[in-house]
Amino acid sequence: MAEHHYATSLAWTGDTGAGTRSHRSYDRSHRISAEGKPDLLCSSDPAFRGDPARWNPEDLLVAALSGCHMLWYLHLCADAGVVVTGYEDDAAGTMVDHDEGGEFTSVVLRPVVRVADAGMVADAERLHAEAHRRCFVARSVNFPVTHEPTVTVAPA
Repeated sequence: MAEHHYATSLAWTGDTGAGTRSHRSYDRSHRISAEGKPDLLCSSDPAFRGDPARWNPEDLLVAALSGCHMLWYLHLCADAGVVVTGYEDDAAGTMVDHDEGGEFTSVVLRPVVRVADAGMVADAERLHAEAHRRCFVARSVNFPVTHEPTVTVAPA
């Protein structure tokens, strides 16, 4: 079994001079960095006094699930001889908020895949289930991650 390690750094950049004297006295801005990668400018969700122009942890979780699924899917298609010429996903997550904090209750991936030939459509559709089964991130969360794929054929 191989073991992989990931390291990131987070720096709060939202001290407006009063620190955390109250919930309104500070900004939720922060920066996420990792060696050799561009910084991500983040905040909290606007519902929690965050900056709507910045990524929030919930956005990043949905994006991680979408990206992991796509990368496994492309790998499996390459192995199966399915030539993918386009891939887009409009993923959506649902989180419930309650007195004890909150949690995600579901994420739906909606990949739209374009393949090179009509004879590849059935395999292209089937491989989404295998990509989901292998996705490291989906296997690590405690809520359902479903997929509603659409497969089309590239114009000749």
